Amino acid sequence: MSTKLATTNQPMISINNISKFFGDFRALDNVSLTVDRGEVLMIVGPSGSGKSTLLRCINHLEVPDAGNIIIDGKQVTPKERELNAIRAEVGMVFQRFELFPHLTVLENICLAQQKVRNSSRSESEKVARGLLEKVGIPEQANKYPPKLSGGQQQRVAIARSLAMQPKVILFDEPTSALDPEMINEVLDVMLTLAREGMTMVVVSHEMGFARKAAHQVVFMDGGTIVEQGTPDQVFGAPQHERTKLFLSRILH
Repeated sequence: MSTKLATTNQPMISINNISKFFGDFRALDNVSLTVDRGEVLMIVGPSGSGKSTLLRCINHLEVPDAGNIIIDGKQVTPKERELNAIRAEVGMVFQRFELFPHLTVLENICLAQQKVRNSSRSESEKVARGLLEKVGIPEQANKYPPKLSGGQQQRVAIARSLAMQPKVILFDEPTSALDPEMINEVLDVMLTLAREGMTMVVVSHEMGFARKAAHQVVFMDGGTIVEQGTPDQVFGAPQHERTKLFLSRILH
């Protein structure tokens, strides 16, 4: 497991009693969590358990109906100016990459730097090329996303998030849309980020990554946290029958 960085008294993320409804359906039910600086939190659970909704609430892609979320000491609010400032510090990597198909790889990584950070073209391109080296695909800079494999596109998406120098990166099932042979190339990049001390919240069922990188694992079901602990605790000695049943189906 990765080594946790020294922490301050203040968590990087504090999730306090949040609930979220979609009509009459309660997607999240009074959920509370903290994520320390440099910590990797893995969220697992069955489909519809609230995992992705929780992740999207962190940067208000979904607005909670109750409770609050604090990132690096600042409460996330729906106010556009304040929200945009916080989102600039929170990267997000989606299941389906969300790259602009009409822009080159380099342009995809440069765009937000120029629009949000007001970086010059030369500055943003220098950062982008350095990050493409970091994720192992510098030769793809001038290609368009549809010409890349899924694993390559996801590595571009990670580079795009890193270009904003975020304090936190959220990963929403980043390997679930990939062919099996492409999964490890993305997980290797994520593992490097974890070892470098990036604060990460990851929704995934990649248990190998969790054992290598996660500091804590949360199992969710029915919009609530059923079990929480280290990977060894949750995967090796689960306490709740619902956790045991879920793990019996995915750990073969």
